[in-house]
Amino acid sequence: MKAKHLGSEFDAFLEEDGLLAECEAGALKRVVAWQIEQEMKRRRISRAKLASRMNASRASIDRLLASDQASVTLQTLERAALALGRKLKVELA
Repeated sequence: MKAKHLGSEFDAFLEEDGLLAECEAGALKRVVAWQIEQEMKRRRISRAKLASRMNASRASIDRLLASDQASVTLQTLERAALALGRKLKVELA
């Protein structure tokens, strides 16, 4: 029995199955959401206060910070960063 992916790299496996971009996007979103939450804690800003500063609903903040919600716009991330006195930095690596 010959295993198709025996010894291959996990990224190659995901790319072959068409899942790499989706997985990386989800991971990046979780990292940025975590960073936003950490800054909220540091500044003692509640979700409701962040929503008010962003002129957004509390539900949209919940979606922004939810680990299972990978789809979020750059505009929303930038608005959250600005509401926290920070800047969003996006770059290609």
